Amino acid sequence: MTPATWERWFGYRQAFDDPFTLWAVVAIAGAAAVAGIVIQLLRRLKRINRESYHDAVVRWKSWVGLSAFIVVAILLGAAWTVATVALLSLACYREYARATGLFREKAISAVIVLGIFLVTFAVVDHFERLFFALCPLTVALIAAVTLPSDRPRGYIQRVALGVLAFLMFGFSLGYLGAITNDVRYRPILLMIFIGVEGNDIFAYCIGKAIGGPKLLPGTSPGKTLAGSLGGLVVTAPLVALMAHFIFAGTAVDRIPILISLGILISGLAQLGELVLSSIKRDVGIKGTGTSIPGHGGLLDRFDSLILVPPAVFHYLCYYLGPLGSQETARIFTGG
Repeated sequence: MTPATWERWFGYRQAFDDPFTLWAVVAIAGAAAVAGIVIQLLRRLKRINRESYHDAVVRWKSWVGLSAFIVVAILLGAAWTVATVALLSLACYREYARATGLFREKAISAVIVLGIFLVTFAVVDHFERLFFALCPLTVALIAAVTLPSDRPRGYIQRVALGVLAFLMFGFSLGYLGAITNDVRYRPILLMIFIGVEGNDIFAYCIGKAIGGPKLLPGTSPGKTLAGSLGGLVVTAPLVALMAHFIFAGTAVDRIPILISLGILISGLAQLGELVLSSIKRDVGIKGTGTSIPGHGGLLDRFDSLILVPPAVFHYLCYYLGPLGSQETARIFTGG
């Protein structure tokens, strides 16, 4: 492992080398403080009742805690970030498996967990060929692993549930880890986090303020068309502005490309939330867990993140070339 690789993995002293990282952390802390003050003002002005106030405080504390955990992991170094992504993948799969009943399929669950560990190893080793090969290989193994049990009834359902689980929680979230192989991983990950979380907040606030027709009432009764479009209109320029500072002087730093990146993040964030809402409605549950007070499970909180990482990764690669190409490849396996 070269000194540069060691610094990328464990060099927390370099956390604020990129000015954007400092400003992003300040903005997140400022947003948390402002949200807390607004909640207190609404209570003092008697705009919300006691029950709504306590619910808002619980949600605010959970949001602050999760944001702090994610931001600190990113600042400490790539090693902590990859470990956090792996734990998030396993936790989301656990909630999904319990919600859909897939936990009863021990062999498929074992393959999915193994796939998540192998994706993590491929990221740590910076072994890109293994990382991309794990998608078809793991899907094939999920399709084959239950054949010896000789249970053709329900085969399509359990294999489909398993494949969907790995693609969403193993492979897709794994791209967050893959991004850490690039020297700009801190600002890129913070941009994704702020864009996704900001889109959720903007869409919710605009939807509540304007109201109007529902977007997909059977899938997500609380979402309105105005909220969806409003989230897109506000998030796209916000992401474009952040990307401008991150990629200044590169092929990405052009207005149409920056705006397209913002639209991509906002659109896929909303689509990811609708995908998970469809799954919950299909199995007849309101939430996937109770691990986060005021939010439900981890999957309920991070559903809008599920589809974003691979799209952002490949979008940036198209204009910048392979992310992480300047870093040492196959750190442990050699190549």
